[in-house]
Amino acid sequence: MFAKPFRVKSNTAIKGSDRRKLRTDIQSAFPSLSNDQLSHLIPNKEELNVVKMYLHKGESVTAYVLNKNPIFFEVNKRLYPTVYTLWSHPDLLATFTTWRPVLPKLAGGADLMLPGVVVPPSGLPEVLQGDLCAVNLVGSRAPVAIGLVTMPTTEMLAAGMKGKGVTTLHTYLDQLWAFGEKTNPPVIPHNRCDPGEFRDQMEEEEEEGEEEEKEEEVIIAADGIENVTAVLDSSESDTPDMDSLCLNVETESEHVSSATGHVNDSKAHTSYIVDQQEMTEDSENQQDTAENIRTVQEQMDELLLQCFLHALKFKVKKADLPLLTSTFLKVHIYPCCPEGRQLDIKKSSYKKLSKFLQSMQQRQIVQVKELSKGVESIAAVNWKHADLQSFKIPEAATGEEVVKIDRDSESLYQPPEIKSFYSVSSKLLPLFEHAGLKKDDILSIVDIRSIVTNYVKSNELIDDYNKNYVTINPTLCDCILEKSEHHAITKLTWDDLFTRCLQRVQRCHQVTIPGQKPIIRKGNIKHISIDVAQRASNKKVTIIKNLEVYGLDPQLLGNALQQRAQASVTMNLVPGTKDKMALQVQGNQVNHIAKLLTEEYRIPPKYINGLHKAPKSGKKKR
Repeated sequence: MFAKPFRVKSNTAIKGSDRRKLRTDIQSAFPSLSNDQLSHLIPNKEELNVVKMYLHKGESVTAYVLNKNPIFFEVNKRLYPTVYTLWSHPDLLATFTTWRPVLPKLAGGADLMLPGVVVPPSGLPEVLQGDLCAVNLVGSRAPVAIGLVTMPTTEMLAAGMKGKGVTTLHTYLDQLWAFGEKTNPPVIPHNRCDPGEFRDQMEEEEEEGEEEEKEEEVIIAADGIENVTAVLDSSESDTPDMDSLCLNVETESEHVSSATGHVNDSKAHTSYIVDQQEMTEDSENQQDTAENIRTVQEQMDELLLQCFLHALKFKVKKADLPLLTSTFLKVHIYPCCPEGRQLDIKKSSYKKLSKFLQSMQQRQIVQVKELSKGVESIAAVNWKHADLQSFKIPEAATGEEVVKIDRDSESLYQPPEIKSFYSVSSKLLPLFEHAGLKKDDILSIVDIRSIVTNYVKSNELIDDYNKNYVTINPTLCDCILEKSEHHAITKLTWDDLFTRCLQRVQRCHQVTIPGQKPIIRKGNIKHISIDVAQRASNKKVTIIKNLEVYGLDPQLLGNALQQRAQASVTMNLVPGTKDKMALQVQGNQVNHIAKLLTEEYRIPPKYINGLHKAPKSGKKKR
């Protein structure tokens, strides 16, 4: 179910009444749990959230998250434990055992086929169709998957252990596991017998060997996965080392039906040659089997951590704190991304910046505070943390020279450089094509005058009798004249020609914030908006918007404004946006805001709207 990423609809803290109801539902679904175990699973005071999510196929799932780890999920009003819960309670469900190389297939969405089940001497657990069960691996009782049984135990044995055994719902290494802290399963020894005593019941039917060799086949086929035959060489020891499996592929034409797991007439043979050595916890082959699943996430995790440490050590200073996390991402982290690479947090294992920062907070590198719902800021940085002290920028990290910041020094805000430009519109494209330009190419007003002048001169359109006029040819007629003027105007002055050209190009602007790459947007730049609104009891508030356009951090500006005006300041998300914040100051504080923006932050007054709304000073009494 969770083989592919899912979309989180909501993530809210559970209410007290819902917490009690959840405890009752769990006790009803799993009566073997004692009261102490229930209290441990659903504690009264620890953080417990309800996460509603949509899976890639559109299914709606509710997950219950305790201390950042999902412990149960609910589908169609039925509760299922996660692997995090089963690691603490491995005997909660009936369990089937399989080989370690099967795990990556299960994590990829495959179901467990009966030939892949290892039958212990004590026999299979007694289950019925539709029962919930767990799957563990040879060598450890720690469950790595949960699913639903497809047939009773008696039918499994009657069918000769062929067909689908368990429909997989959730596994270790899938996206639901990655939603938590991504811890690895513990090693829990099997109670009843040593792993070396496992023998597949298909041995006698499938293989005839020499006296000193015993071989068995394990067929794993599900949901489009290749049919795999595992060959055990047990000539030296009774204990098979599944961690040292070497894959030897001999493929003929084979087709596996993903719906039933049956093999068509054409066959393929894939054999695992087992080298029996002592089992180790950290197997190189285990890492290789999961490498394809986790390589992309691990690379993005490393890049995100590198950019994070780079930004903290060389970009952020003490005066910037507290710093909005959205501003930190755009202004500091993204510019630290090495050339030729692209940072995409959604492709990392964290999926969201907030989850990554929570992880960094657990490592005690930063301290994050929630200002309002969905709005967080970095309140403090542990500059002496070992990871920050030891971090060094890779040689090819950025193309720019990096200068280390003195944490104890204060640096002034550098206002952005704003330039107005024009882009070539489809209307004027025939006029600019001779200069090798295309639609939406950026030009300055000087470039436009130069291109138009060269066009007029190269086509000899200057009037012979009065050089202040330009003769209109068919191209100029289509580009700059209205339809009603096509037969009425044959000449234009130079000034009129330039004016008409500027009216028909698309305005755009470029904002260059110090330390960042220039940003070009269409249209005129948005001005900082200052508005005075009236609230209940005839109280007035001042609202400031569009600060981010000029590289201003609303949090820092709000702190400075609060000290200057001695008034309360709140920060709210602008409706209809995802990361644009608006400051709200108690009272009419336009004068204080104007001085702060124009004098300290050096924003030109022409880019500020609402300065005229300052309160008028009363007449002095004589």
